[in-house]
Amino acid sequence: MPIYNYTAKTVEGTVEKNTMEAIDQEHLQQKLRAQGFFLVSCKEENKSASAVKIKAMELSDFCRQIGTMMGSGVSLLRAMDIISQRDIKPRLKKVYQNLSVSLQQGVSLWESMEKEKGAFPELLVNMFAAGEASGKLDQTAMKMAIHYEKEYRLHAKIRSAAAYPLILLVITVLVMIVIFTFVLPNFFDMFKGTVLPMPTRIVMGISSVITGYWYIILIVLALAVGANSYLLSIPKIRAKFDRLKLRLPLFGKLLRTIYTARFARTLSSLYSSGLSMLDALSVSRGTIGNLYISNQFEDIIQQIRQGTALSVAMARVDGFDIKLASTIMIGEETGRLDDMLESVADAFDYEADMATQRLTTILEPLLIVLMAIIVGFVMISVMLPIYDMYNSIGT
Repeated sequence: MPIYNYTAKTVEGTVEKNTMEAIDQEHLQQKLRAQGFFLVSCKEENKSASAVKIKAMELSDFCRQIGTMMGSGVSLLRAMDIISQRDIKPRLKKVYQNLSVSLQQGVSLWESMEKEKGAFPELLVNMFAAGEASGKLDQTAMKMAIHYEKEYRLHAKIRSAAAYPLILLVITVLVMIVIFTFVLPNFFDMFKGTVLPMPTRIVMGISSVITGYWYIILIVLALAVGANSYLLSIPKIRAKFDRLKLRLPLFGKLLRTIYTARFARTLSSLYSSGLSMLDALSVSRGTIGNLYISNQFEDIIQQIRQGTALSVAMARVDGFDIKLASTIMIGEETGRLDDMLESVADAFDYEADMATQRLTTILEPLLIVLMAIIVGFVMISVMLPIYDMYNSIGT
């Protein structure tokens, strides 16, 4: 979670300058208002230049090594020393060596991980903090190894399923560029001085724009990408965009399933490791990956503080599958909330996998048909004037 240097004031005019963790500026404002302050200005702290973003499978491997060695009786300091000396990627070796040095200086593992800003996700840092406090770090590490392995597998399946449609789309675009810039201009010279049908005029116009103003098109595309990145960096616009994603046909349901699975698994891991439900919710909201859903948790946490059941509060979240609230209700009634959360997370992982495959099955023929229609339209636009010219010669 980002750390902000902020300046805030109270109603009486008292000024406070400090730092605070928050998901974004809007979240920072909400946290300050709860303390009676109004945000004047803020700036996100720059992350360490040497910080490394460790991938899900690498996190799983790291956790599994820690859990396995500590479970076998190896001390944490010795385990970390062994990990840092193994033949691993240089970017990981540096991070692990820093952890080993910090442990030798008497710093706890979770605090050492927190120092490597950006390297370890907040979820893992909080889980290891709870594991060290309870004396069950080995069990916590093995649980997180499974957590990140499942996360990696889900993302890998989605990427794999999306690869073929994406390749088809790229090929379609490249084929169209080649046709409009290199192939068609050779035919257009044949049609000079003749009355052309509408499809041919349309194709000629598109080809002329691409060949004559390609640099303007590239500039417009670059500006569009830059403007899109800037707009999505604004929290309010990003939240509206994330809300729109949930309303998309076909994709919206898949995204809801993925967000629900991610949240349920994170909440299950945190809660089963001894964190209070409020703390677990506060951390879990930052791992969902959708700002629109995350912004709703301020009210959800407030409702739970006032005594509302978790299942009732979660049913009010717009963006999660309704099955989540129903499963949480069963877990609350049976006293097995952590088990039910893990079970529903596995179920949603499977549903996300199946939904991705169904979506891919639909997209593949659609893209092929689209490519055939475009190529067919271009062929017709070229053949029509040739056919007319042939008929005029015949008469």
